Amino acid sequence: MEETTSAYGKIRIGSLEDIFRRTAELMEISAATCGDPCTIGLTGGSTPKAFYRWAVENKAISKAVLDQAMWSVSDERLVPLDHPESNFGNANRLLLTPLGVPEERKLNWPMMLDPHSLAAMVERRWQDRFGYGHTFDLCFLGMGDDGHTASIFPDSPMLGAIASGTLFAPVDVPGKGWRISITPDGLAASSKIVITVTGAAKAERLKAVLEGEPDQYPVQLVSRFLEKVEWLVDTEAAALL
Repeated sequence: MEETTSAYGKIRIGSLEDIFRRTAELMEISAATCGDPCTIGLTGGSTPKAFYRWAVENKAISKAVLDQAMWSVSDERLVPLDHPESNFGNANRLLLTPLGVPEERKLNWPMMLDPHSLAAMVERRWQDRFGYGHTFDLCFLGMGDDGHTASIFPDSPMLGAIASGTLFAPVDVPGKGWRISITPDGLAASSKIVITVTGAAKAERLKAVLEGEPDQYPVQLVSRFLEKVEWLVDTEAAALL
């Protein structure tokens, strides 16, 4: 893959297959570095779902990763796991279940609670299990057409919040409903952050994010910890860079 740097982290550009191979490789690196448990935060969208199918078909996730990974998501909609828009539900159906991942290695969230109670429960359970001040060893994110990442949208109160140490928070996205999302502090407490951007429709926004004025788009918050950020971008999305 072609490699370059930016004010928002390292950028790797290649084909979709290149991106999938690098995604699997990053899981290997995290497992080898972090040991057991290695916490992996998956994300939603069409590209992750395509990766899940590719990974199963190509047996791309090694036994070492499967033996050590604890699988969760970086954000989630307040819908049942069997809902087609459930990020963890899609990961479970397309990746985790086909790979035989046991239930004790799946950190799905109990979505039947109200958003604030759920966020507090997720925070408490995470800290009880993994300690205070650390989230994912490997956190996957995407970038929306409006420059959002996780469920941190333009004008989100999380963007201007004073650091509180809170790792996960409830988010009411206008027109999209309630979600639970990793916070900027949660991202800062992750060891490695990977932002995947694919498709020609993202090219203009990606150029604006990486080469335009700072502090215009939520995803630009990763400039605060760029040393641990890696972008995986396909050639179509990178066409204007």
